Amino acid sequence: FRVSAETVAGRTTHQIVGGALGLPDDVFRVVRLEVGVRESAPVVEGYALSPRLSGVALHIVGIDPFSDGAVRPWFGGGVQMGPGVGGGFRSVTMAASLAERMGVEPGDSVPLVVEGREVAVLLSTTIQGEEEDLVGLRNLLFMDLSLTQELFGRVGSIDRIDLRLPEDGSEEEIVSAIEAVIPRDARVQTAGTRTALLTDMIGAFDLNLRALSLLALVFGMFLIYNAQTFSVVQRRELLGSLRSLGVTRREVLLGVLRESVWIGLAGAALGVGLGIVLGRGLVHLVTRTISSLYFTVAVDSLSLPPLVLLKGAIFGLVATVLASLLPATEAASVPPRVAQTRSYLERGVRDKVARVGWLGVMLIVAGGAVLAIPTRSPFMGFVALSLLVFGMASLTPIGTIWLVSLLRPAMTGVFGVMGSMAARGVVTSLSRTAPAIAALVVAVSVTVGLGVMIQSFRGTLVQWLDTTLQADIYAAVPAGREARIGGVFPGDVAERFREHPSVEGLSTYRMLQVPYGDRLVRTLAVDLHARGEPSFSFAEGDGQRAFSLFRSGDGVLVSEPFAFRYEVTVGDVLSVPTPQGPAEFSVAGVYYDYGDEGGTIMMARTRYETLFADGAINSLGVFLKAGEDPLETLAELEELSAGPQAVQLQTNGLLRQRALGVFDQTFQITAVLRFLAFVVAFVGILSALMALQLERARELGVLRATGMTPGQVRGVVLTQTGLMGFVSGIMSLPVGLVLALVMVLVVNRRSFGWTLQMDLGGSVLPAAILLAVVGALIAGVLPAWRMGRTKPSEALRGEVN
Repeated sequence: FRVSAETVAGRTTHQIVGGALGLPDDVFRVVRLEVGVRESAPVVEGYALSPRLSGVALHIVGIDPFSDGAVRPWFGGGVQMGPGVGGGFRSVTMAASLAERMGVEPGDSVPLVVEGREVAVLLSTTIQGEEEDLVGLRNLLFMDLSLTQELFGRVGSIDRIDLRLPEDGSEEEIVSAIEAVIPRDARVQTAGTRTALLTDMIGAFDLNLRALSLLALVFGMFLIYNAQTFSVVQRRELLGSLRSLGVTRREVLLGVLRESVWIGLAGAALGVGLGIVLGRGLVHLVTRTISSLYFTVAVDSLSLPPLVLLKGAIFGLVATVLASLLPATEAASVPPRVAQTRSYLERGVRDKVARVGWLGVMLIVAGGAVLAIPTRSPFMGFVALSLLVFGMASLTPIGTIWLVSLLRPAMTGVFGVMGSMAARGVVTSLSRTAPAIAALVVAVSVTVGLGVMIQSFRGTLVQWLDTTLQADIYAAVPAGREARIGGVFPGDVAERFREHPSVEGLSTYRMLQVPYGDRLVRTLAVDLHARGEPSFSFAEGDGQRAFSLFRSGDGVLVSEPFAFRYEVTVGDVLSVPTPQGPAEFSVAGVYYDYGDEGGTIMMARTRYETLFADGAINSLGVFLKAGEDPLETLAELEELSAGPQAVQLQTNGLLRQRALGVFDQTFQITAVLRFLAFVVAFVGILSALMALQLERARELGVLRATGMTPGQVRGVVLTQTGLMGFVSGIMSLPVGLVLALVMVLVVNRRSFGWTLQMDLGGSVLPAAILLAVVGALIAGVLPAWRMGRTKPSEALRGEVN
């Protein structure tokens, strides 16, 4: 997106950006001739589809070829124009790579769908160059300015004027001269402002993805810890012998850490490679989500910035070394004479349980303190979340002792002495079981937190859609992109709909992007049918009074995200730029809205038409008379709207279904994290049990020698494994619920400004316990099988490996 924006901007230093309805054509003449800014070029932008590229939004840039060379020198930097044909007014230029994807050559007709209308333009020439030189032109079409204005119904207006001002200190003087002659609702900004603002729109989305990525790295650290612990346990006798021969603790510690560095390097290299593969699979999903929620981006290939790959490798290496510190310390701290004594290590662990518990309490208190800081930063919410999760995970050892002591009588009653042995083994091997259970608690708690958050979000959205979608049929003009504003309704289609015998009335909507502060804010001009008023649920303000001010034109309704972002409340006055100058509105009410996280201002259509002199309609809500069939009426309305410009009609139920489809698509990426949590559950328990197999070899040998059968050994191991999974599942619930509360009430609120209703119903909580138990049992199959087949004689001689 950034490369495309920079490519389109060329050598532009400043831009004159129009208001809601753009800039009049004449502004360009005034700026170029009267102000004297010769290096200036008008631009009109839009989006279109093509039958030759299914589902790809093509970015159309309309330029004036006679003035555009001053700001966009297309013949430099390895880019050149290929051979072409005369296309005249209805011609288009594109990158050679795009022409190849579309299967067209200079002289061929290029079919396009622009705001529901099928049009054909001639490909006059292509832009040649190496692939890296053309990456910013991947889905761009350049047209004559007049043709672009005609296609998008904007004859007489332009979106902006690109400027290249001299860098000799006279910029401020020139900008002041320009501001004196442009319309009241236009503004001059630096060239990077627009790109920066659009990038900032997805800042919260980006931050959430980064937080999930770091959480995945934490999972990895648990796996590294368990693997290194298993490695140390395997070589305890060797390490004890080395200590007896004079190897110092420092040398043992450094030896294990050096191993971890090599393992980390190999793992980081493999992880970066697998990350690239995973990125190729996820880039389309993320691109589609951004296009649905924010603005259209055309990305179908993976960018591999060296810095990102380097950071990933460094994070992997550092995580490996940090996770290996405890196993390395354990290997170095055991005196030679007790290197093979299991009880020595367990005594140390039991002595540290209370201290780890107090550390957990302090982390929880610190997390609560961070939450209490009066800030709107979602980053601080993630910091608090991390402290709370790690604090509660630190309570795992003491929680394990407490829960197992409660469950032991029941285990004994159900499974007899084998159940008692399994429960006792969890506690007596706390040095191995506690980290595995902690890893499982964190992993499963993430599935609980994400599950509750998504369930709460979806439940809130369903309730909002049920309230908001009051009309029976909705109609709009396809926009040529997945999100945002559609085209303008053709002719008198709205009046034809209104006169249909089955139609009781209409709600009409005009959608614009109006400058507000340093951003463009979605503004709706609405002629609301009486049956449409119940579609609003207010977070602030009285509904009856709010609609009274709204209908009079003196007040506006603002969405909850707008009120949160700009810190406005009922009674505040907004100044909205219009072609006639700033217009002031009182905030009549703040309504719940989950359709645009950037915020929305809604004003009465009568006041809008007075201020903007614009009668266009972008979409309709059609209310039918009682007893009328929506599907039958929809078919008849489709006939009424038939013409060169397509009008998309859909029933209330279909629109609701599509909205939920976009929501489900948005959260598909979290399925990767859920799968990773299951992997952690599996590998964590597996590593812990494999280490226990080695450490308890002599104990198992004695039990086998005194008559315990292989089946009984396997039963004890699987029972113990299932108990670890059950304990992990139970402890993951409060951790997951805290995670969900912070994400729903703090992180989500600070990121998007939405109020969500917590939903703890459904199968999320029991499914979490089931996940923990099943993951643990599956991981316990191999250790149970190996322990069961161990020969007593080998176990007693310590020959198990």
